[in-house]
Amino acid sequence: MDGLTFLGILFIPIVLLSFLITLLVTPVWIRRAKKEKLTGKDIHKTKKIMIPESGGIAVLVGFIIGVFLYIAIKTFFFGTEVNLINILGLLCVLFFAAIVGLFDDLLGWKRGLKNSTRLALLLFAAIPLMALNSGTSNVLGINLGLFYPILLVPIAIIGTTATFNFVAGYNGLESSQGILILGALSVVTFITGSLWLTVISACMVASLVAFYLFNKYPAKVFPGDIMTYTVGALIGAMAIMGNMEKIALFFFIPYIIEVFLKLRGRLQKQSFGKVQKDGSIELMYPKVYSLTHVAIIILKKIKPSHKAYEWEIPLVINIFQIIVILVGFILFL
Repeated sequence: MDGLTFLGILFIPIVLLSFLITLLVTPVWIRRAKKEKLTGKDIHKTKKIMIPESGGIAVLVGFIIGVFLYIAIKTFFFGTEVNLINILGLLCVLFFAAIVGLFDDLLGWKRGLKNSTRLALLLFAAIPLMALNSGTSNVLGINLGLFYPILLVPIAIIGTTATFNFVAGYNGLESSQGILILGALSVVTFITGSLWLTVISACMVASLVAFYLFNKYPAKVFPGDIMTYTVGALIGAMAIMGNMEKIALFFFIPYIIEVFLKLRGRLQKQSFGKVQKDGSIELMYPKVYSLTHVAIIILKKIKPSHKAYEWEIPLVINIFQIIVILVGFILFL
């Protein structure tokens, strides 16, 4: 049986399972988090609203169960262990990233882990790919040899994992961005023939779609770093294991811009805006330190009311991300 037929048989039930599991687990987590006071203030609301945090746990559960079903069907029904080591290595990467994200969530976003501690811990997330010597050391026609697994792989994993949560702070923003980027990478892996990565990324996309139903404005749950770190790590790992570093880096342009904007504020300025009495959002600082600030400026300029509202800000950023993805397809595919 060829890979395409194999994918066609497995794809729908596996992806659907990930979606349904997250859809069922998220409300359970919301109730439990409220009971245990694992909540945080919804910053961009006129009233003080406490929202359950770390909802990314439900995303991780749905994703993992979908991937395990994929492994089980491959192993028991089709008798093949092709790419099994790579899949398990990828799961190790995501587990390490999720653990670091959970530590950050438990300590709270204001304190969290120190940047040096966070980066040191995220290095462990790169070790499975380094040990497997994943990807190809030939970059732009230059064979990097051992420099690729020892240097570039950890830089990629740490970079995508640590920065994916930079564009955040607004209902539905992180989950919708994950859907767009991983959805685009799913298409790339399908076109390039890395079908096992297509299934895995589609499982995460399905889980994120289910979670988005609860995370979109007005949010009933926040994703937490456990989700953003996991999604960021998956993006980096897919770029390496699918040998598609260039197009993945291009898709990540909004986050590269965000890094420079954050550095402008010495990593001290937040992406939040200032809530007005009518619910509109104004800039918190006199200068721009985030793409969310750029979105506020754009909305105020193009709207007749000259006002920006919370639900509109993720929309502007998502439109920018979609444009970047479409340009990436044109340039690289």
